[in-house]
This record gives sequence, C-alpha cells and structure tokens, in this order.
Amino acid sequence: MSWFVELLKSNTLLLLFLVAAIGYPLGRLRLFGHRLGVAAVLFAGLAIGALDPDLKLPEVVYTLGLVVFVYTIGLSSGAGFFASFQHKGLRDNLLIVGILIVAALAVAGVQYAFGLRPTLAAGLFAGSLTNTPALAAVLEQIKTTAPADIRDQLLTDPVIGYSIAYPIGVIGMIGTIAALQRAWHVDYTSETPALRDLGAVGQKLVNRTVRITRPEISLLTVDELLRAKQWRIIFGRTRRNGQMTLVDGATHLQQGDLVSLIGTEEEITEAAAFLGEMTDERLELDRSTLDFRRIFVSNPQVVGRPLRALRLPQRFGALVTRVRRGDMELLPHGDMVLELGDRVRVVALRERMDEVSEFFGDSYRALSEIDILTFSLGLAMGLLIGMIPIPLPGGATFRLGVAGGPLVMALILGARERTGPLVWNIPYSANLTLRQIGLVLFLAGVGTRSGYAFVSTFSQSGGIVLLVTGAVITCGVAFLTLWIGHKLLRIPMSLLIGMLAGLQTQPAVLAFALEQTKNDAPNIGYTTVYLMAMIAKILLAQALVLFLQ
Repeated sequence: MSWFVELLKSNTLLLLFLVAAIGYPLGRLRLFGHRLGVAAVLFAGLAIGALDPDLKLPEVVYTLGLVVFVYTIGLSSGAGFFASFQHKGLRDNLLIVGILIVAALAVAGVQYAFGLRPTLAAGLFAGSLTNTPALAAVLEQIKTTAPADIRDQLLTDPVIGYSIAYPIGVIGMIGTIAALQRAWHVDYTSETPALRDLGAVGQKLVNRTVRITRPEISLLTVDELLRAKQWRIIFGRTRRNGQMTLVDGATHLQQGDLVSLIGTEEEITEAAAFLGEMTDERLELDRSTLDFRRIFVSNPQVVGRPLRALRLPQRFGALVTRVRRGDMELLPHGDMVLELGDRVRVVALRERMDEVSEFFGDSYRALSEIDILTFSLGLAMGLLIGMIPIPLPGGATFRLGVAGGPLVMALILGARERTGPLVWNIPYSANLTLRQIGLVLFLAGVGTRSGYAFVSTFSQSGGIVLLVTGAVITCGVAFLTLWIGHKLLRIPMSLLIGMLAGLQTQPAVLAFALEQTKNDAPNIGYTTVYLMAMIAKILLAQALVLFLQ
C-alpha cells in the first residue's frame, strides 16, 4: 500500500482522476432509495485523503473547479434569480438569515455548556455550515486582535473545529434531505406548476383544433385576443374554405374557421370555451406548401433578443410553435429570449424553410463550442469583483472571494444575455459539461485536502464532542429549514432543497438536490440565497469570537 500512496503523492493528475473514477460510479448506486450522484466524489476524496497527510490535490484544482462551477450555474440561473425576487425572494433570504442566527445561538449554547474556547466554537460554526470564507474571517480577526503570546494556539482552534465539523456538514445535510423527502413522501413531479413561472421546469404542450363559432371573434385580431384574455397559447395555422394559412398577430379569425392551438391542456380548454368548440379534426399540413422543422439555435445574432424582435412572420412568413431547452419543452411568446443550444420548432412556407434554418444557424458543431472571449472575460470580471474589500461594522472587511464574485457576475450577465456583439451565455450542453467538470474538480480537491485532517483532529481530546455537536447543528439547521419552508411557508421542495444548499454554500449538497429533483429549481434556490448566506455566516462567525470571550 505504501508504494501506491507514494505513487499518488508524486502524481497529482493520477490522484485526481482516480478519485473521480472511484467516486462517480459510486454516486450512481442507490442507497436507501437515493443516489448521491456526483457528490460521491467528495467522499471518495475524503477516504483517499485520509491515508496520508500529503495525499491531497493542489489548492488551484478545487479553486478552479469552484470558479467554473459557480460561474456556469450563475449564467444558467440569472433570469430565474431576478424573477424569484418578483415572487418571494425577500422572504426566502429572511428565512435563511433567521436560521443562521439560530445556528449561531446554538453554537453559543454548546460553547457555554462544554466550556469550549470561543475560537474553537467559531471554527465549529464555520465547519458545520461548510463555509471556508467564514473560517478565513475568523483567522484574520484573531491575527489582528489576539495577544501575541497565545495567538498561535488561538489560530489552531478554529482549524480544528472546522476540520472535524466540515465533512459532517456535508453528510448531515444530504442525509437530512434524503430522510425528510422519504418521510414526507415528496413527489417532485407534482410541484411542476408552481415552478413554471421561474423557468425551472418545462411544460407538457399539446396541439388541439378548435372550430370558431362566435361571430364577434372576428372583431379582434389574434394579438388583441391574447392581450385581452392573457392566454399563454400559440395560434398555429387555420383552415378557411379549404385553404390552409399560418396565423399571425394581425389575423382576424372568422366564424367557421378551424384553428390549431398549442399550449397546456388547461390553457387550451379555457381558450376553446371562449372561441367556440374543440374538434377531433386534425389540421394536417400539406407539406407541398407549408412545412415544419426542428432547428438548432446556433447563430449568436439571434440569441439574447426577444422573439418578437426577430420579426419572423414579417421576414419569412414563419412561426415558432415550440422551444426545447435541454429536456424542457417551452411555449414561445413575444418576450422569450432564445439561448444558444435551443431547438425551435418552426412552421413556414416550404420554399422559405432553408432561409429560416440559415437564420437560426442550425449548426450542431457550433453548439459544441464556447466563446472563449466572453467566457474568460466574464470570469475575470467576477474574480476582480471578488477581490474588492467591502467594509463592515466594527472595522472589519468582507470580500465575495473566488466563489461569490464569479457567481454575482454570472447572475448579472446571464440575465442580461448579451452586450452589443458579446453574447455572455454559452450553449446549454457546453454549460452542463463545464459545470460537471468544475464540480468534480472541486469535490475531489476538497475531499483529499480534508480527509487526513478529519481523521487526525477527531482523535484529539474533545474530538467526539465537536463531531457530535457539529452533526447536531448541521442536521438541526437542515431540519428546521426544510420544516419551516415546506410545512409552514409551502415552498416547493424542489426550490427549498436548493435554498438549503445555498444556506450551506455547498456545491455537494446542490449536486445531490439536482439528482433528486431532475429539474433546475435547486439552482434557482441556491443562487437566490447564496450571497446573503455567505455574508451572514462571515459576520456571525466573527461575532462568536467577539461576544463569547
């Protein structure tokens, strides 16, 4: 075994890929009905890192992974992040801050009950909530305020508390989510309607034919009907006197027309009741005149602009009837902004279809590439923002760091989509690939760097007390957040477990949440509360050192 350890110590790339190769397949195994997913890479890293103190990946590995992971999450969640504040984003952040204050009070109670040094208690707080910036803030505070004769001892305390509590901070959160979703019989698919407004899930779209029976319908254009009734449907094609045409916003429907409607079953049923009657007759396309095609959006000139600004009916006589983003089916509307990698279903005149296809790009190869300029520029701006010192009460300063800075910048750029010729978002498939690679790098790096410290510090005097109290704080915070959020505030569990990952500022918990829900709601919950949770934990960790003395 010693020769193998020496081999891994001398070859960090071999260590990295070995941890990933062991952890990733373990994450696919079901444990009590659940999969850990990519989060299992963390535990593989902990196990291998525990073998030797020098068996750890360089800091740059997990830093690079963290930066890439949070930046790609921010790009994909930007629009949903700002939309969440139009709903209940303030409530969500107040919930998270309140829970963190309760956690700090619990740590203060533990410190009083067991006579722990305040510096050790602060490290326990940072570790049980897995927040390295909070630990760094505590160490900086000790360096500037502690007497020189005991400074070295006090600087060791937070690291010990943090090292013991950190792995439990991940395991406890994941375990609590798994236990409560099982106990509460959570059905993530049933939460779909509540998450549609955030763009976290797709829609089950259907195509139905309606016969117009009300003569007064002809007094209004289709655009006027949609505005008046607030229907979220698409008018596709219509047949009048045996002739098939596409419907546009200026069309006046006549009594006796057959018109195809695209949308959810509920919306179409409501519209059909007003327009006339549903019919089983299908408006089959005569593909000698009209045609339809699924087209990849790969032209940067198309993305980042509202669909109505593309003026497809006026330019090509074409109509977008569906948009597929990843695995989500979305109903297009005038304000929808297309992204690189979207697949649009277009109906157009047969002779114009090639022009439409060229307009959207329709290049699968282009979707496999990213714009290195905008990707690197966005990351660079995020890292610079993370370095800016922000003054806090009491003379302390706060920095967003390598995680917070890129995340904030990515949220802004992801919501903005483009600036002139610069398109900030990257293709959906490329985003997922980069996100996965970044997360694996981060988890492998953190795991190998924490494994030996966890085992060695646990064996020290008082290690069992710190381990148990850290587990109680972590699981208590998780239970309280989920119970208040789900049972009292009725927050969809898909969103709530993402918020819990944001409270914990922990990508491993987010990865587990995504594995459970199979939708993007956890990403939105994570980004909504991440920044506030980060600031609150830094302030509370410093307060524990200050007020427990």
